[in-house]
Amino acid sequence: MSVADTSPEIASLPLIYRGKVRDLYAVDDQHLLMVASDRLSAFDVILPTVLPGKGAMLTAVANFWFNRTRSIVPNHLQLAEKTLEQALPDPSERDRVAGRAVVARRLKGLPVEAIVRGYLIGSGWKDYQRTGTVCGIGLPEDLRLAERLPEPIFTPSTKAALGAHDENVSFEQIAATIGQQLAGQVRQISLRLYREAADYALERGIIIADTKFEFGLAEDGLLVLMDEALTPDSSRFWPVDGYQPGVNPPSFDKQFVRDYLETLDWDKQPPGPELPPEIVQKTVAKYREALERLTR
Repeated sequence: MSVADTSPEIASLPLIYRGKVRDLYAVDDQHLLMVASDRLSAFDVILPTVLPGKGAMLTAVANFWFNRTRSIVPNHLQLAEKTLEQALPDPSERDRVAGRAVVARRLKGLPVEAIVRGYLIGSGWKDYQRTGTVCGIGLPEDLRLAERLPEPIFTPSTKAALGAHDENVSFEQIAATIGQQLAGQVRQISLRLYREAADYALERGIIIADTKFEFGLAEDGLLVLMDEALTPDSSRFWPVDGYQPGVNPPSFDKQFVRDYLETLDWDKQPPGPELPPEIVQKTVAKYREALERLTR
């Protein structure tokens, strides 16, 4: 199935933006319709193969976390004043996006990916091997791959345009972009969100190794959590019973796909390679298991 087949068009609303996974439609000056597709991106490239049911699973996980963390920071669903029925009065259109569409408040997005790492993996591990630091944050010597950090760390990155790669930056660089006070607020809330979610998930057999948050500003300057939260697309989820420092853990998330792609002769530039059916099936099963563990 091609990427073009995965995002049903909403004829009654104008399409504003088609992202790696989500499509945004204009509802009115205050609201957006967000539709999660079954598309999959890896290394910032949209892959030609889709994961059946992925959009609905991502939406369910994100909605769960948005509801659970609303006392920590308001989110774009919480501030919406329109229902899905009001945004899409045509039942046939609603049916086409059932379980995958939400109405969200329009916000001014901040140009930063708010990344929190609790374990040393991915680009953080590569940075640590080169410099002994992650995004300029000093860490103890002799840490192993996938080892738990003494404390979670905030390691922001730039928010790249579609098709480009995000770039890890220091907190000081983010503060120079959005202001010291706002950057500090983003860091504090991101760390609090991570700790709350990581503790909850651990009780259900899932380690949240790292995660990415996105924030926006409401018209009155209120900081609001947006886009998605703590999903298998924006986080690394590891099973507790498969975790061992020093080795790359198995995962509930798209790291499973990344690991497969790393075995290929692919330069991580578009177009991405097709995924074989067994990788698709195993990845969908991982997403479903994460959803069931977290929300049961």
